[in-house]
Amino acid sequence: METTSSITAGHAVLETVIGFMGIAWSEKGLIRLCLPERSREAVERRLMRHAGVSASSALPSWVVDLIVSIKAYAAGEDVDFSGVPVDLDGVDEFRLAIYDAARKLSYGETTTYGELAKRAGHAGLPRETGAALGANPVPLVIPCHRILAAGGKIGGFSAPGGSVTKEKMLAMEGVRVGPPPPAQVSFGF
Repeated sequence: METTSSITAGHAVLETVIGFMGIAWSEKGLIRLCLPERSREAVERRLMRHAGVSASSALPSWVVDLIVSIKAYAAGEDVDFSGVPVDLDGVDEFRLAIYDAARKLSYGETTTYGELAKRAGHAGLPRETGAALGANPVPLVIPCHRILAAGGKIGGFSAPGGSVTKEKMLAMEGVRVGPPPPAQVSFGF
């Protein structure tokens, strides 16, 4: 009996213009995405802390495409990650609904925690929605950075750099969060 050694699980650390990022995948899809860190080693440590992350570095074609897309996003390009397969085994129904609703947000589109909860069929649960997004294993692909607190406030962000990282990612997408600049600044005098 002949066997093929097509390794379908693994991880990769990639260098982008905004720092080192990491991904891990299973035979079903993406299981982890680490947002930018300053060193390859820091990303590697974060990835390997999670159960199910394989040491293999063989890259299936969809992973090669994802790496190209992540690098393009980091360089400021409008990238749609909605087609990336994601393996969310073990994630409860509430979080799955929240993640599904968040994945429908396109590049540069934002909403609030309360509105996302409503879109996911869980109106009135903005705090729980925030907690679910804080546990998001694949930020960027499930674009939790696009969810804001009520009143247009930035809200929390559990990735390295916290809300500063969230604000930078939104700025890359052309979204400005916070009060408008003073009139003198906006008119250049």
